[in-house]
Amino acid sequence: MHYFVREDSIVRRIWGRGDTILFIFAGSAAEFALNKAVDWLYFTGRLPADPLGRLFSTVDYARMIIFSTEEDALKAIDTITAIHQGVENKRGASIPDWAYRDVLYMLIDYSIRSGELLEKKLSRAEKEEVFNVFYRVGDRMGLKELPDSYQSWLLSREEHIHNDLQKSHYTADLFKQYKKHLGYIRYKLLIQAQLLVVPSSIAKMLNLGKFSLLWPAVTPYKLARRFNMEWIIKKALLPGKYSEEIKALDR
Repeated sequence: MHYFVREDSIVRRIWGRGDTILFIFAGSAAEFALNKAVDWLYFTGRLPADPLGRLFSTVDYARMIIFSTEEDALKAIDTITAIHQGVENKRGASIPDWAYRDVLYMLIDYSIRSGELLEKKLSRAEKEEVFNVFYRVGDRMGLKELPDSYQSWLLSREEHIHNDLQKSHYTADLFKQYKKHLGYIRYKLLIQAQLLVVPSSIAKMLNLGKFSLLWPAVTPYKLARRFNMEWIIKKALLPGKYSEEIKALDR
């Protein structure tokens, strides 16, 4: 059976642990709020109405691609493309190509950053593997001007961060929604988690701070993972009504 992602791939290792996924989307949640095309996420109203629900639905699609056969993964990618085309048709406009690339770049970058935070330091070959998997996703979606190598992606990623991010009223509102749906304590934990993975330039734009209060707990947490005790912490980070979704994150 031919899988879209090799069974021994570092990408499967990263996306096979729920806590790593949560860090990927903690970083993405921060960067999403700054993206100049974030108004597209407000057009349907789904993100501000239920940011956590949107998180889990996005995770489902991503994992469907990463852990499926080549045929099923391509079907999932085509479904994602069709969903976005439907939104474009309703709005009567096209999502900018750079906005699509931004999302793909976030998945690459935060997969690497979260993997290095909780798993291990990734080799150059492993980073290139992460890039290649998501490059194939973008290529299937028909995205234009995709960098064709990890090295060229590094340069393009910096350009996108410089050109495509700005603080706006959407930024403030999205963080307001995060706080509303998470509660005060979990929201504060989110901010500290974001500080562990976002680039310093993004942390500065959002005034998140310079040093995460969670950093001293990273090593003890990684030890807890060895004994499969991290579920206690994951349960504390997200509201109880998402307990089943939290359990399903681990593969």
